[in-house]
Amino acid sequence: MAEDILKTINELLNEEKWTRATLNSYSINNFKELDNVIRTTTEEGLREEVKALCDEHLQHTKNSIIALYISGVFALSKHLVDDSHLVILINIFADNHKWNIVEYLCKRILDFGENKFALRTLAESYINKNEENKKYKIWERLIKVDYEETEIVRQLAEKMEEDGDLEGAVEYYKKALHRYINKRMYSNVKDIWVKLIEYVKDDLDFFFNIEKKIVKYLSKERAASLLELLFPVYIQREEWDAAIEIARRILSYNPKDFNTRKQLIDCFKQKYKDHSHLDDYIKISNLNQTWRNVHEAIADFKKHISFDEGNFVYHRSWGIGKIVNIKDDIFVIDFANKKNHKMSLKMAVSALKTLGKEHIWVLKATKDKKELAKQIEEDPVWALKIIIKSFENIANMKQIKTELVPDLFSAGKWSKWSTEARKILKTNPIFGNYPDKLDNFMVRDKPISFEEKTFNKFKAEKNFFNRVKTIQDFLNHSDPDSEYFNEMFSYFVGFAKSYSSVTELVISSFLLIQKIIAVYPFLNPELQYNFKELLDQTEDKVAVFSRIDDSELKKEFLIQLKQHIEGWEDYFIDLFRFYLNRFIIEELIAHKCIHKITELFNNLLNHYREFREPFIWFVRNMIGEQWFAKLGVENEKILICMIHLFDITFREIKNRRDVSLNRKLNKQIQHFLFEEDRLLNHIMNSDEDSITRLYTLVEDIKDLDPSIKIQLKQKIKSKFPSFHFIGEHEKEKVRGRLIVTRTGYQKKQNTLKHIIEVEIPENSKEIGVAMKKGDLRENAEYKAALEKQELLKTSASKLQDELQNAEIFNENDANLDKVSFGTTVELFNLQTEENEEYTIFGPWESDPGKNIISYLSPLGTSLYNQKVGQELKFKINEQEFHYQIKKIEKAVL
Repeated sequence: MAEDILKTINELLNEEKWTRATLNSYSINNFKELDNVIRTTTEEGLREEVKALCDEHLQHTKNSIIALYISGVFALSKHLVDDSHLVILINIFADNHKWNIVEYLCKRILDFGENKFALRTLAESYINKNEENKKYKIWERLIKVDYEETEIVRQLAEKMEEDGDLEGAVEYYKKALHRYINKRMYSNVKDIWVKLIEYVKDDLDFFFNIEKKIVKYLSKERAASLLELLFPVYIQREEWDAAIEIARRILSYNPKDFNTRKQLIDCFKQKYKDHSHLDDYIKISNLNQTWRNVHEAIADFKKHISFDEGNFVYHRSWGIGKIVNIKDDIFVIDFANKKNHKMSLKMAVSALKTLGKEHIWVLKATKDKKELAKQIEEDPVWALKIIIKSFENIANMKQIKTELVPDLFSAGKWSKWSTEARKILKTNPIFGNYPDKLDNFMVRDKPISFEEKTFNKFKAEKNFFNRVKTIQDFLNHSDPDSEYFNEMFSYFVGFAKSYSSVTELVISSFLLIQKIIAVYPFLNPELQYNFKELLDQTEDKVAVFSRIDDSELKKEFLIQLKQHIEGWEDYFIDLFRFYLNRFIIEELIAHKCIHKITELFNNLLNHYREFREPFIWFVRNMIGEQWFAKLGVENEKILICMIHLFDITFREIKNRRDVSLNRKLNKQIQHFLFEEDRLLNHIMNSDEDSITRLYTLVEDIKDLDPSIKIQLKQKIKSKFPSFHFIGEHEKEKVRGRLIVTRTGYQKKQNTLKHIIEVEIPENSKEIGVAMKKGDLRENAEYKAALEKQELLKTSASKLQDELQNAEIFNENDANLDKVSFGTTVELFNLQTEENEEYTIFGPWESDPGKNIISYLSPLGTSLYNQKVGQELKFKINEQEFHYQIKKIEKAVL
């Protein structure tokens, strides 16, 4: 079959060669027949052989239509369209005005994905065939993949405008505007700007965003000129806030623009025409004086003009107040604890902050807190708008939390509410980001698209790998058909095309681009190298890999490495500690490289202090795998290393070294050793020497919760009753140790937990509330809260020491041969000739009213270690006692 196919194609090529068939003899049917040949060739797996045959034929017959077509179609799958034989073939037929065939060939290319050359040529064929409607549809596809095209975008906008589709026209005019700005074509920019003022004059945020781009690509003067075209529109509409903001921006570019400054004052006069002190405040702020910085003058004027009857103010010591009266320059203000307070204008301006009626501080001061908290919880969109607008329309999640916790929300309620709030800020179009302030949000007058919001976040990011995450997030929720995407994508293309040395940024850009064009081939920027060539130029491959701060790109790096580099297994071993993921291990297992994994783990084990994080990851994630036993490492050795690292992380946390990482590792080790019972399970099946080694290491960890040590010790004693712990005394009363019941120990633990988890956090909230009330030097609430904090910390520290020095009594160890801990003793009082009964426990359980006494008390000490039948005489506080011991029983715990 294969020979027949090759023979048939050879005959077709020779027949074409000898008969020298002219272009006029070709029709679409001829190409359909060739498509059948191509399909058969592919099914038989002969694509490479047939392509080679056609390429060889083209060396001496360069215009062979059959060879060009077959070779060109096969090249499509390799994304080589722009320099393939099909392009040559299309140009041959286009030059000879065979537009039907050109259309067919272009569509054939487009079967494999969008392509700029094919779309542009197809549109040209429709123009020559007078098929206008088809041309416009192709143009719509073309501009989605050709970001450099501008004139066609404008023509599409004009066509939609002509057809009455104003929404579509505006979309294309905006796209054209972006592209003209990128090309620095000011005249065209101005034309489109004027057109958009006609159609979307309400979308002020759009014009302001474009203004910033014009400043970047053209100049401040150009931006001011365009804003001057927008300014009269808002004056005519009497939208004074918008007009004032436009004037402010114009003056920021041209402070000496006297005419705009005059119009700005007119806008203020119109906005505050009913204010009794309007003229005075214009004069005081020097707003009409050209020597005064316009921004300072505006800020000064706004501060003065906001002082009016009925408005709210804030004083750092007295809190929220309301202006109830103004007479001349004297203000009368009602504060919560300071009614009818009088203040001069000068003092008010310097000491008070004016607040809107919807300011969150005003709402907290004037509304019922339970009702307000409920409204905020049920309507997070409203709450976010209120809080962000309260702070001049800029706030981040930390500020939002400060306003809600602890005044309105508990920490737990905030945790749940903030998750939803973050989602809203990310996806709701009425919230936007500030391009130059990461994680700060604004409330938009007009909804912002996800694309623009993400683009603003991208621009605000300073970190390269955060920008990688942002563009990936963009593609997860949107398509690349956006001017915003093009600018983000170009950022990475710039790294990939222009570099003097290969860094993690260059390699990451290359990997990201390859990942994107795998889904969107038309975005291919045609980089002139592959991964192997890039890697060959990399001096320190391990160092570069370690600095790639994106897990997906690291995995892509490893995949490319495996595909292109011989000896990839050794690289995988070297790179593992910088990519703690199952992928590397699973690939090595799949390729039967268990010896490499053994080499890797032995290296981690021998250097476990240096490679603590990869060592802990490997042990936690791989110890349960069937192949792990083949590594030949004793379980005790692994446990000893883990216990040692446990102690090291405690000490490093205490010394404030890499606290975040060490806390994470400490928690992982504790879970592995004690919560998964790895240590206990090993001990339960070990000999005495192994138990001694492991328990001694655990006992030496000073910062480990003593209850964990005690529980481990109790379980060892339960399984091995005769086991002797190093350093353990034979006497029950151990110097420096306090014997306690398990119940008493648990009560103390609960008390400590309550102090740490409830009382101290509540006290911190009290301190925070007190701090908001002004001058800390004269703040009694603040001082009281600090004193309480010190008391709580002292109590907690004392309890921790007591728990550390406590030894839980095992009721099975009660010694009934003598008076001891955990016994009840019956005495005959030889002075009163009456029986008395006492239960011996520790100071934590002592209750003299119930005859439960501590073994450390004077009476307990006198009775301790005495036997039945003994007669005792002793003196306590000058009082003599005379007893005979009648009976010793086990006490009920």
